[in-house]
Amino acid sequence: MQAKEIKDRLKSLIEQASSIDPNLARRLDEINRWVKNIKPGSLTAKPFVLAFLLEVITDSTIWLLIKSLPTQEEQKAKFEQMTPNERYWYGYLFPKWIDATDSKFYIWKQKLMAGEFNQVDDDIIKSIAQDIVSREGSFWQRYIADLSMATDLIVSSRQEKPLCIQVTSVSEEFNHQKYHYWKSTLNLWEIERGLFLSYSPKGADFINQLVNVALYNSDYLAGGKYLKFSRSFQ
Repeated sequence: MQAKEIKDRLKSLIEQASSIDPNLARRLDEINRWVKNIKPGSLTAKPFVLAFLLEVITDSTIWLLIKSLPTQEEQKAKFEQMTPNERYWYGYLFPKWIDATDSKFYIWKQKLMAGEFNQVDDDIIKSIAQDIVSREGSFWQRYIADLSMATDLIVSSRQEKPLCIQVTSVSEEFNHQKYHYWKSTLNLWEIERGLFLSYSPKGADFINQLVNVALYNSDYLAGGKYLKFSRSFQ
């Protein structure tokens, strides 16, 4: 989808949402005002902004499709067709974001537009995600989850229980404050459990160990628990 098509689609979704979910219409209008004066060529030169807009368009389209179904039974059936991670996103976290006041949104919109979005752990997160899939688990990623909800990945394993995970290379001596900030963010969004993975990539097997911890806790971490796993893998 080209930049002009993205802008046109955003406007179309605002109009559609106005009669189905006014809160989504307001959120999309906020995003539209953010990008409407940027020329398509300039927007094309901002890959993270485009990627975010495409995610929002995809998520909003799916959400409006669900909300447009005439009965709760049909809506429930649509959710049942989804993977556990999709169901958690569209049935819980995305509508929360639509309805909530997102205090971080203004800040990270500026960073995306300025090209200051820094995915320090991106390669590690990709490797973790690939390993999860190779073990028949599943993952979900969204800019909104990452930047507003302190969640790099939503992971499900055998028991199909989505778990929000943050991955950081901040050392043990410095990650205490980041852990408490992460935990308070999850509490703010009423995310009932989470895993904070702090790593030092010093051994060839550290990805495998991180994935072991992620998949196990996806199945077995109790509700109301926010686990910090911090090791230097030698």
